[in-house]
Amino acid sequence: MTAEKALPLGNGKAAEEARESEALGGGGGGAAAARDPRDKRDKAVHERGQWNNKVEFVLSVAGEIIGLGNVWRFPYLCYKNGGGAFLIPYVVFFICCGIPVFFLETALGQFTSEGGITCWRKVCPLFEGIGYATQVIEAHLNVYYIIILAWAIFYLSNCFTTELPWATCGHEWNTAPVTLPPPLCRRRVLAISDGIEHIGNLRWELALCLLAAWTICYFCIWKGTKSTGKVVYVTATFPYVMLLILLIRGVTLPGASEGIKFYLYPDLSRLSDPQVWVDAGTQIFFSYAICLGCLTALGSYNNYNNNCYRDCIMLCCLNSGTSFVAGFAIFSVLGFMAYEQGVPIAEVAESGPGLAFIAYPKAVTMMPLSPLWAALFFMMLIFLGLDSQFVCVESLVTAVVDMYPKVFRRGYRRELLILALSIVSYFLGLVMLTEGGMYIFQLFDSYAASGMCLLFVAIFECVCIGWVYGSNRFYDNIEDMIGYRPLSLIKWCWKVVTPGICAGIFIFFLVKYKPLKYNNIYTYPTWGYSIGWLMALSSMLCIPLWIFIKMWKTEGTLPEDLCLGPSTSLPGEGTPGEPGAWCCPLVPSSSPCHLFSLLLSPTHLVLKTMLGPFLCIILPSITLWISKVFISTSKETGSEK
Repeated sequence: MTAEKALPLGNGKAAEEARESEALGGGGGGAAAARDPRDKRDKAVHERGQWNNKVEFVLSVAGEIIGLGNVWRFPYLCYKNGGGAFLIPYVVFFICCGIPVFFLETALGQFTSEGGITCWRKVCPLFEGIGYATQVIEAHLNVYYIIILAWAIFYLSNCFTTELPWATCGHEWNTAPVTLPPPLCRRRVLAISDGIEHIGNLRWELALCLLAAWTICYFCIWKGTKSTGKVVYVTATFPYVMLLILLIRGVTLPGASEGIKFYLYPDLSRLSDPQVWVDAGTQIFFSYAICLGCLTALGSYNNYNNNCYRDCIMLCCLNSGTSFVAGFAIFSVLGFMAYEQGVPIAEVAESGPGLAFIAYPKAVTMMPLSPLWAALFFMMLIFLGLDSQFVCVESLVTAVVDMYPKVFRRGYRRELLILALSIVSYFLGLVMLTEGGMYIFQLFDSYAASGMCLLFVAIFECVCIGWVYGSNRFYDNIEDMIGYRPLSLIKWCWKVVTPGICAGIFIFFLVKYKPLKYNNIYTYPTWGYSIGWLMALSSMLCIPLWIFIKMWKTEGTLPEDLCLGPSTSLPGEGTPGEPGAWCCPLVPSSSPCHLFSLLLSPTHLVLKTMLGPFLCIILPSITLWISKVFISTSKETGSEK
């Protein structure tokens, strides 16, 4: 067939452009080839959906990152680690880790228009395991995070009385006589058994609350960005109204000034303690929802030319500012509680769920109109946790749909996928609503979505973008999107600072590992630690396993495997589909290393031959041995203490 016959027929615009290109010297074929991937990308973006405006994106991200940890984790860590002095390491990690990784994930999603797995497949196939690791963490998070919402709904349902049920331990709701000591009374409030070995009965009232939470979550995201973008107008803004009301009420209570002083009074000597710096770093990772794939999924629904750099800086400042202000609202009330009871504030301050479901509710009972303030507080918790929960579910669904678009973008299959995920997660979460469920909840919180897992993923994310894909190339992509290049500091953070800090904290975690205990009293059995480490390794092992599998399946030399190029469908400079146009710059073809590697091709074949037994026997054996060492250490240390 001649070129003339291959030209489009008709009087359309495409036909005219093709004829003009052909008349100018045959350059139209290259232009058409360049346009085709962009046309396909535009069509794919249209099928995926986009935010109607920037406000929907900003509110969705704000709802995801500003959650329960801002209310109960940051204030506790602040007073525990030197008050105002804690802000010094916090700001350091905010600049060196929080903003760089937050921006990396958001920009990556916007650039690729893909979810948490396929975005890494596009930029560097060798590191696709990063995406699987983030989604495994997210799957664990979806099961246990919503349990907090069930608790909050349960507490809220008991606020509509003249007297709060937990005001006295003698109330029927607590099922404990008033003469019981406080520790046992507290156990009765949450119906906690003696250990994980005693699961006990399912609390059906909490099961109904969990069902209500999942039902609300489902209908918030069942239509994708069309429903999520509208819901966040309420779920992301209402907590600020409640926080402002509680803040004003708290600072006007007697003893509030002592609580605030206790919260912020600086103890600079604490800065010499490495644990303070570790707590600051892990708080950044927890609070900013990084290494979960959520930011990538939310960013993927942005317009290609959205200024994600400015959005990220603003959202990071908003998140940290909210945490700081929430501390005033919490500790002003705790100061009032200590003032009323005549005890030091340290005796009433709790960490984690204990602060939200024991200390603060108890303090509220001492206020006039206590049911009103309790209802406002638990409504704030519900809205804070709700948008964080449904965005996590949406991110996981986005990752699956982007992997199999032809399967799930037809009819109501996406809605059915969300329904199936919600049902499975609901039944898995029921075990945490038993009398021994709190121990299982803590296993999930301390292992499945721990700071150790997030740090491990962050290291590989920075290495992938900073070195393998290339920080300069990614800066070129960002410039193509927003029109200018961000500060060079962020680029150097990707390459050196952030992975170095994350690696240091990760090693510190392993060296200073202590066995998990509930309430610093209960020591878990060996099989409990085994389950915890299995959940932690289930995400972290995804990255090295995928690298080995990809190298094993790919033919070529070792440097060629490392230089597996990004997808040709990515937007940017160069002609998509041209060989070598997107080759990763890890080992340039003209470098002496590449020439020397050609001499090692037989060695590379031997390495590939040995990789099969390594994957099947040696690597699992090493993993089991490491787990056994940690479990043994946990058991020995626990018995000593």
